[in-house]
Amino acid sequence: MTEFKDTQQQLSRFRLRVAAAGVFVFVCFGLLVLRFLDLQVWHYSKYSLQAEENRISVAPIVPNRGIITDRNGVVLARNYSAYTLEVTPSKIDDTLDNVIDKLSTVISIDQRDRRRFKKLLEDSKNFESLPIRTRLTDEEVAKFTAQRFRFPGVDVRARLFRQYPLGTTAAHVIGYIGRISQRDAERIDAISDQNDSDPDHYDPRLDANNYKGTDYIGKIGVEQSYETELHGMTGFEEVEVTAGGRPVRTLSRTQATPGNNLVLSLDIGLQQVAEQAFAGKRGALVAIEPSTGDVLAFVSSPSFDPNSFVDGIDQQTWDELNNSADHPLLNRPLHGTYPPGSTYKPFMALAALTLHKRTPSWGFQDPGSYTFGGHTFRNDVPQGQGWIDMNRAIMVSNDTYFYMLAHDLGVNAIANFMKPWGFGQITGIDIAGEARGVLPSTDWKKKAYRKPEQQRWYEGETISLGIGQGYNSYTILQLGHATATLANNGVVMKPHLVKEIENPISHDLRLTVPKDNGRINVTQDDIDVVKRGMVNVTANPSGTAYLLFRNAPYVTAGKTGTAQVFSLQGAKYHGHALAENLRDHALFIAFAPADNPQIAVALVVENGGWGAQAAAPIARRVLDFWLLERQKPGAEAAAVAAAASATQAITVPVIGASDAAEGSEPLVKVAAGFTALPSPVPPKPALAVGASGADVAVGGFGAAPGPVVGSGSGSGAAAAAGASGAVAAPAKKPAPRKPRPASETPDVAIAPPSRDENAPSAAPSTPAPSGIDE
Repeated sequence: MTEFKDTQQQLSRFRLRVAAAGVFVFVCFGLLVLRFLDLQVWHYSKYSLQAEENRISVAPIVPNRGIITDRNGVVLARNYSAYTLEVTPSKIDDTLDNVIDKLSTVISIDQRDRRRFKKLLEDSKNFESLPIRTRLTDEEVAKFTAQRFRFPGVDVRARLFRQYPLGTTAAHVIGYIGRISQRDAERIDAISDQNDSDPDHYDPRLDANNYKGTDYIGKIGVEQSYETELHGMTGFEEVEVTAGGRPVRTLSRTQATPGNNLVLSLDIGLQQVAEQAFAGKRGALVAIEPSTGDVLAFVSSPSFDPNSFVDGIDQQTWDELNNSADHPLLNRPLHGTYPPGSTYKPFMALAALTLHKRTPSWGFQDPGSYTFGGHTFRNDVPQGQGWIDMNRAIMVSNDTYFYMLAHDLGVNAIANFMKPWGFGQITGIDIAGEARGVLPSTDWKKKAYRKPEQQRWYEGETISLGIGQGYNSYTILQLGHATATLANNGVVMKPHLVKEIENPISHDLRLTVPKDNGRINVTQDDIDVVKRGMVNVTANPSGTAYLLFRNAPYVTAGKTGTAQVFSLQGAKYHGHALAENLRDHALFIAFAPADNPQIAVALVVENGGWGAQAAAPIARRVLDFWLLERQKPGAEAAAVAAAASATQAITVPVIGASDAAEGSEPLVKVAAGFTALPSPVPPKPALAVGASGADVAVGGFGAAPGPVVGSGSGSGAAAAAGASGAVAAPAKKPAPRKPRPASETPDVAIAPPSRDENAPSAAPSTPAPSGIDE
């Protein structure tokens, strides 16, 4: 039977299908249009930026760090470029040890490289790129590049390195740079936030973005304190890259601005002469130009080589420096505190004149001791030193005179007079971490001790202060600053180490020499009396330093000093019979020429014995060079050459603080020519031996760890001098002997007999409750 098709029904179905397909196509097309509008109209900026970021890489351009020179243009810190082999631990495809073992078959990697890398790894994050080898040769770069495919996460990079051409010379002043630690990064962010919060005083150099791409930062010395000046401004470049991250072309570039150059006040020839004079000795020296406050020499002996820290110091080398009994990392002039001994006597004499407690002619027949409350404070010459007036008391360093004077003045009057001279005060020198020391007073003792019987001040303690012992504890910087102020007739000039700051592009100079801080309220007549006494120390046959200066072609005002480390109870001092760390410290202060001072010097030789024998010869050598020898042809060059001979030259391109174009004249010009620390816990009246150290807080962006004395653990760039006798603030010092209860009479603290610098010397008994000079 024939079947007839329903054409109309089939046509309706077809139309329905076509309509459905049309609707489907329309919806799809509509979705495409909507997506197009989303990409190109509604969210154009967002997706355009993402596309650019996928195609364009923004890379920081690290600026050249400013160079550092001395006052005559001798380069003390500079830059050079070299290739480094770097590993990013998060990107390697094997264990770190296996990767390093494989790398060592291509490029030489010794045990020191491994130790240094391990220490860097401990202090860094896993995604950071860390150097395993530095200063690669061209041949090593070519060998690695040929096998680079074998080492994912390992690459060769061009880096700028810091070099200190003179090695250990002035290391504590210059400081060093090191890798940015987590603590440094946090400090950078905190400073940046504070900078952003003050738009009126915004400084782009303090912005955290200015450290993008930077791996190193100043750790100590002027490298740290002048980090903002030295660092420069980071530049940026936009680079088109492939999907694999390989650069194709540079689209734009904002050049980095090099850091400013620093011209120090140091004379490196004088610095080298002073350091050579300290050879084999522990101690500190500061030389200052009285009229300007320029620090001409700043010696901490022994020293260290800052080049060891540039690449990241390995643990073995660090342990050797940190655990050394000589504490080479300790900045002794800045951090070490010492009793001033008899170098305090000229200032005591000036206090007596100013406060009208003595006249220059007042005197007495010296009995060889001073008795108070039934206790005897002995002079070093038991039979006495004859008629003693102020001039002779300074000249022969008579203790009896200053015992009596201190008792008559009283502790608070002494403290109030000494404070403007900088004793026990922060001088404000332009490197961080300065110790305050201790200027004793009744208020100081109440704050330093908790128990009422310990807070009480005893008159016998005042008597010991007169000869620079007891609780007196000052830095050599403070002693040098006070000596320079005396030489400058009471006009105070803040000591400083940076003389000029130079823009490496414009060559504009900014002087940093501060204005005077006023004049201390003393008369010129009184100053002249004290100066005459100090001149007689070196010019009169009875003076304690006469034998050393009698043939000098210039007139020196000086004062010897000996600070006691160990007490003798009724016995004579025999230095040769004592262990070295129990021998007295030797001190000396001087300025010359006496009538027109060009240089003031203060120094200490730790455990050196008598000031006239151990310290004064160093001062004489320094004065001779500055006043007589430095003008001779070749003298400066010879001293610099001697310093440089100890440092191996690095045969790589040296980079100045400039981004000058290739072939153009370099833009580096060689110059022609701080947070206060808390008061320390009170020390023993004599300098404690074997005291444990403590970190010294420093300002700026961060400080590297340093030695700790005593326990052998911990860190701190300003560790205590321990066995050497220097005490770093704010190290916790041993407490003085327990004061007598109020019920006991008489109200006196006993001081042992004093020791003469020129006297022969007996067996010690107990550590000194109060040291006696000379």
